[in-house]
Amino acid sequence: MLIRPARPDDAPAIAAIIMPVIRAGETYALDPALPEAEALAYWLGPDRETFVAEVGGAVLGTYYLRANQAGGGSHVCNCGYMTATTATGRGVARAMAADSLARAAARGFLAMQYNFVVSSNERAVRLWDSLGFATVGRLPKAFRHPALGLVDALVMHRSL
Repeated sequence: MLIRPARPDDAPAIAAIIMPVIRAGETYALDPALPEAEALAYWLGPDRETFVAEVGGAVLGTYYLRANQAGGGSHVCNCGYMTATTATGRGVARAMAADSLARAAARGFLAMQYNFVVSSNERAVRLWDSLGFATVGRLPKAFRHPALGLVDALVMHRSL
């Protein structure tokens, strides 16, 4: 698996990954009706570095890395990850997470924090737990899941 910085010509492949996740409305606090151009502007924003995971030339995942806060909080980074539905269970998310941890440390970040992990996203919670993240906060009923109703969101953190 190759994980590399996203290029402008990756936009269609990134859109093919992020749009179904956004439309499902189950894991990200983004409007499920968000137009594709706005979704790509968010994912590829100038305040973040965006990467793709390729297997055999096919883009199967994408993540971004950015400072979680400005100024006094800029030593903590934040990431977002999405994988293609065809990549489920193939280790793409774990590979991207490992890559992001290494890149974050190389860029001088001292910690990584996820601000809003939807608690019903059990695969993600298990992955972050297995990589040494601690749940440092719980936001009761902070996310409106389309099938489950109001569910908690977690703040997860790991030192680098």
